[in-house]
Amino acid sequence: METSDSYKLEICANSVASCIEAQKGGAYRVELCAGIPEGGTTPSFGDISLARELLHIKLNVIIRPRGGDFLYSDLEHRIMLKDIEMALKIGADGIVIGCLTADGDVDIQRNKELIDAAGDMSITFHRAFDKCRNPYENLEKIISLGCDRILTSGQQPKAEQGLPLLKELVDMAAGRIIIMPGSGVNEDNIAHIATETGAKEFHMSARIALQSEMKYRNPAVSMGGTNITINEYKQLVTSAERVRKSLIQLQPKA
Repeated sequence: METSDSYKLEICANSVASCIEAQKGGAYRVELCAGIPEGGTTPSFGDISLARELLHIKLNVIIRPRGGDFLYSDLEHRIMLKDIEMALKIGADGIVIGCLTADGDVDIQRNKELIDAAGDMSITFHRAFDKCRNPYENLEKIISLGCDRILTSGQQPKAEQGLPLLKELVDMAAGRIIIMPGSGVNEDNIAHIATETGAKEFHMSARIALQSEMKYRNPAVSMGGTNITINEYKQLVTSAERVRKSLIQLQPKA
């Protein structure tokens, strides 16, 4: 299992451009995702391959075939196994997974098959944990699977709201697994979250909005439908400066 006494910052990267900015800012690792409005889905072969080519920091890849819940069909499970095979061949350092049962528990068998397929890659159990019925019981299940870390907001919408459970989880883990707070973590609250929880790894996006350079725009047509409103002339990209500021906040104060 990966262990360290120093702080590590993982950036949730929604593109190769965000990966590069995360690296410039001093991040330890990126989690490369597509489908951010859905909570993150598996990125393309091209994204993973080019990210691996351009990064010297750690590259983790989310393995999630769709948005929604974490109860997967046999077909979706086969897709995830294929995606892990692809990530392994490209040279990803880790995968990010999470399968649940219909009763809201960690699916031991499904997750074990994904972990076995990953070989020596690092394993993060993602925020499917925040949908678990009993966080304490499922913490032990995830530890038994041999995962390296759990990404969690403390079963609240934002990590700052989940501080009590996050601290409990860090204490209960007792070095057996890394508890990595995520969701709403930023340069303004990361030091507070670190102090209150005792966590050593943190997950954040650190994005800024970049305006499209399109001159002609047709306001009558939207590619995203009406259920999810997306500004199609704005891109959210990780900011190296925001990453740097977050790392500065984690440094010991004189």
